[in-house]
Amino acid sequence: MKNFAIKTPDAEIRTALQQKIDGLTKPLGSLGRLEELALQIGWIQQTLTPSLDRPYNIVFAGDHGVAEEKVSLSPKEVTRQMVDNFLKGGAGISFLCRQHGFRLRVVDAGVDAELPAADGLIDLKIRRGTRNFVDTAAMTREEMELAVERGASVAAMCRDDGCNVISFGEMGIGNTTTSSAVASVLLQKDPELVTGAGAGLDSAGLKRKTEAIRRGIGLHHPDPMDGMEVLQKVGGFDLAAMAGAFLGGAIYHVPVVIDGVIAAAAAAAAGRIAPAATDYMLAAHVSAEPASIWLLDLIGVTPAIQAGLRLGEGTGALALFPLLDMALSIYRDMDTFAEMEIEEYKPLV
Repeated sequence: MKNFAIKTPDAEIRTALQQKIDGLTKPLGSLGRLEELALQIGWIQQTLTPSLDRPYNIVFAGDHGVAEEKVSLSPKEVTRQMVDNFLKGGAGISFLCRQHGFRLRVVDAGVDAELPAADGLIDLKIRRGTRNFVDTAAMTREEMELAVERGASVAAMCRDDGCNVISFGEMGIGNTTTSSAVASVLLQKDPELVTGAGAGLDSAGLKRKTEAIRRGIGLHHPDPMDGMEVLQKVGGFDLAAMAGAFLGGAIYHVPVVIDGVIAAAAAAAAGRIAPAATDYMLAAHVSAEPASIWLLDLIGVTPAIQAGLRLGEGTGALALFPLLDMALSIYRDMDTFAEMEIEEYKPLV
């Protein structure tokens, strides 16, 4: 298994970044989260001239054995159909990537279909879907480790192409069930508290979903402090590969943007595997799913947007990028008090 020995970014540069921000012609802290985002990107990238270059959005796709428990309105075939839609440019994330100049790639981490080679598709398939965690572990230890390692390689691929900021999304029928199971374990909260209706389950469907999660956790008793074990027992190939990609972003000092609750579950698992990885994460928004804010609090990140988003695919993550552009434009281009020969604001004491 790859050793994810991740270091916190060097703190020395933070002082210079903060001095630049405080010297801009505005009251101290008056641009709130925009100032924090500019500082964090500069800190992660270890530069006084932070930028967003050749951004990628990676969609991790996989099918889930727990879908056999009728925890989703849609059949598993929809996963393959949506992968086709991403690649043809017809999905919500496809449109947003075009609008914001993102390169969209889809990772087949475990779709239960043979996908033909296509431009934009990255074949990292472990097997055709996970097992039903109600009956047995979703993955073997070897499968889970391979998914994490392959996910980390995706971050390396983006970095090698000149990318210095990545967002992640997902697609897989049943993945709100697996992410809720992962969240329930990591947060040590009852499944009923962290499980939402996903793509629109009725009350009977939500009950089936919650009970499937409860049975799976009760069967496996994964250690909440062991991110690898949680992913293996009740996770999915998409979640494990995405967790690896969060770890890879940290290894290569690339800011990684968390989308909704599924991405947050993967990010939280990555944080349990290597706690310093959370320093490289930015939270885009608070998902409408109930576990979202708790997971972001667990990771230690502050979301910038609250808009009731729950589509996934990375759509909520891309919603952050206009704010990131604003934050870095302010940092780079706004006049300073020194340039204007105006006395600076002083902190209250």
